[in-house]
Amino acid sequence: MKGGSGGTTQNLSTVKFFPKLINVQLHHLINVLSYFLLFGVGITLGMILTFYLKDFSFSLQLAQFSFSTSSSSSNRNMILPNVTAAQTNLSQPHHIGLEKFLKPPKILHDMNDEELLWRASMAPRRSDYPFHRVPKVAFLFLTKGPVFLAPLWEKFFKGHQGLYSIYVHSNPSYNGSYPESPVFQGRRIPSQEVVWGNVNMIEAERRLLANALLDISNDHFVLLSESCIPLHNFRTIYYFLVKSKQTFVEVYDDPSSVGRGRYSSHMYPQISLSLWRKGSQWFQIDRDIATEVVADKKFFPLFQKYCRGSCYADEHYFPTFVHMKFSAKNSNKTLTWYDFSRGGPHPAQFTRTDVTVDLLNSFRNGTKCLDYLMTGKVCPRLFARKFTPGTLERLLRFAPKLMQFNR
Repeated sequence: MKGGSGGTTQNLSTVKFFPKLINVQLHHLINVLSYFLLFGVGITLGMILTFYLKDFSFSLQLAQFSFSTSSSSSNRNMILPNVTAAQTNLSQPHHIGLEKFLKPPKILHDMNDEELLWRASMAPRRSDYPFHRVPKVAFLFLTKGPVFLAPLWEKFFKGHQGLYSIYVHSNPSYNGSYPESPVFQGRRIPSQEVVWGNVNMIEAERRLLANALLDISNDHFVLLSESCIPLHNFRTIYYFLVKSKQTFVEVYDDPSSVGRGRYSSHMYPQISLSLWRKGSQWFQIDRDIATEVVADKKFFPLFQKYCRGSCYADEHYFPTFVHMKFSAKNSNKTLTWYDFSRGGPHPAQFTRTDVTVDLLNSFRNGTKCLDYLMTGKVCPRLFARKFTPGTLERLLRFAPKLMQFNR
């Protein structure tokens, strides 16, 4: 009985052992399959992620390239190109160089006065130019409305493109209803209201200068009104201004009540009474003085604050400023003739019947400005004022032949 019982027990143990062994092996197999499955899933995810990142990188590069290309083409009128555009341009055979920097912005820009004056006050510290530069004369017209004598100026400028620039500051209320001469089309700058004798007249003059300074080729600057006329042909005036080593701002010391009497002691110590000067506002200046005028934040604010009412800032700011900073090279004369012999606060006006060959010759005084320049003397008159709109017909009849506009 005992032997049989032992055999039975052994058989039962064997029977129990085999299922356990099968369970262990099955569990091990499941673990191995799980590892393989996870490994396969990992490889699959890795491959998908790799292809995705490559596609994303390509799309990003494509987007950057597209943005760079569009930015380069849309910013051609910008003064300073961005880095991407510059790198793109380097690979092109056409040499860009300073082309974008030198190109002046459009006349109808959206800069306010502070932005404009800041931009215009930039000046190179080197006197030479790394490119061919033809100096131009900038004609600055400060007007109430249209330039009524524009047809005369049209004949004056004809045939001299590239040697001059024109800028017109008219009252913003003027709607441009008067027909413009072709040479003046599109030359009106963004303007603000100007009142005679007010300091905002100097603001307008600084605005004209600032716009003209944006063109690096403008070398000399002439302030004119709608009632001004030239007394010589373009060639004579151009070469006189470009070759002259002097500037022409009328400066004198007037001890009377309409001179020193307008000085305000609040301007001291920046401006003393002994440096206070008077003169005509119709100047002819060079680029150095023009740059200093638009950059001036020391003296001009004093005029804005203390030269009001009967002070007449337009008769004192430029004469005082130039006397204080540029007296060595200024002639103390203006090249614009006017007649105060009749008295009053304004110069005499010339109407239609006043305009004759004798009158124009008397203004010119038989002067040949180039001869004066060669002898070191100052040509006294290049321009004259004040001519009313009614004088245009007679001016067109006499002036072109008398002044040899066709030369």
